[in-house]
Amino acid sequence: MFDLSALGFGPFFERQLPSSADGIPARIATEHRGAYEVWSRAGAGRAQLAGRLRRERAGPGRPGVGDWVVVRDATEPSRTTVIERVLARRTVFTRGAAGREARAQVVAANVDLVFVVCGLDDDFNVRRIERYLARILASGAEPAVILNKVDRCSDLAARLAELERRCPGIPVHVTSALRSAGTEALRAGIRDGMTVAFVGSSGAGKSTLINALVGQHRMPTGDVRSRDGRGRHTTTCRQLVLLPGGGLLLDTPGMREMRLVNEDGLDAVFGDIATLAGRCRYRDCRHEGEPGCAVQAAVGSGALDAARLEHYRQLEREARAFARRHDARARRRSERVWAQLADEARRLREWKGGKE
Repeated sequence: MFDLSALGFGPFFERQLPSSADGIPARIATEHRGAYEVWSRAGAGRAQLAGRLRRERAGPGRPGVGDWVVVRDATEPSRTTVIERVLARRTVFTRGAAGREARAQVVAANVDLVFVVCGLDDDFNVRRIERYLARILASGAEPAVILNKVDRCSDLAARLAELERRCPGIPVHVTSALRSAGTEALRAGIRDGMTVAFVGSSGAGKSTLINALVGQHRMPTGDVRSRDGRGRHTTTCRQLVLLPGGGLLLDTPGMREMRLVNEDGLDAVFGDIATLAGRCRYRDCRHEGEPGCAVQAAVGSGALDAARLEHYRQLEREARAFARRHDARARRRSERVWAQLADEARRLREWKGGKE
C-alpha cells in the first residue's frame, strides 16, 4: 500500500478528481509498450488505457511514467484495471523524438527536479548540457547538473569554471557514482513526495547514481566505450523508484540527441544574450548586422563570446524548424481527416440519392 502524498499527490491533482466517489487516483510507475504498472493506495497493479483514451490520445498527450490517472478498480497484482482518465500535468519535460517525423516525446511528467547527468570523461559536453537545460526550464521543473565520474577527471576546476561561465546560477553537483562519493548532497535535497528525474546520455552514470541513492542494485548498469565515453542502453524504459526515507527517482533511457521542440527555455539558458537583445535598437533584431544591435556590439568588444552566440542561433533555428515541420504535419493530418469526412458525406448523399 502507498501513501498518495508520498507518491507526489497534492492539491493540484486533487482538484481535478470527480466529485463522485467513482474512480481511484493512481500514478504510472512503469510503461512497457502500452501496458502500465500503476501505484495507488491499494498498492501496485497492472493497468491499460480505456479504448476511448487510446483513440483520443496520441504523441505527447498519451500518458506515460509520472502521470497521475484515474483507474476503474483497485489495483491488484493479479488483475489488470482500466485507466479511465488522465489528469493534467503539473510539469512536463519533452523533446523532439528521433527520426524525420516532427513529433514531440514526453521524457518525464510531474517531476519537481531534473538532474542532467554528464560524465567528466569523454562524455563532457557543455553544449549538450545547455540543450537539456533549455527543455527542463521550459517544462516547469527545477534544473540541476550532476558532473559524474570525478575520479576520471584531471582538471575539475576548469570544467566547473566553464560550466559556471556558460550556465550561471544552475546548481552543480560533483559525484563518483561507483564510489558513492557526493551522493549525500544529492540525497539531502530530495524531500518526501518529491519526484526527481535523471536525464543524460548513455553511460553517464544515471542508473549507477540511482543505485547508490537507493542503497541497492535496482537498475541495470553497463560499461562505456573507451573511444568516446558513450555507453550501451542498459535502461530500456522509464520507471519510478521509491527512495528510502522519502522521494521518488525517475530513471530514463540514455538519449543520443536532445531535439528542441520550441524556443521555450532558451532565453533562460542564454540570459546574457536575452538581456543584450533587449537593448537593441529594433525589437525584431536578428543580431545579424542590423544597426544598433547591442548583441553584435558585445561580440565586437569581447564581452560576448561569438561561439556562444552562434550556438544560441543554432538552437533557435533548430527549434523554429521543428515547429514549422510540426505545424505542417498537423495541417496534413487535419486535411486527411476532413477529406475522409467529406468522402463519407459524399457516399452518404449518393446512397440516399439512389435509395427508393
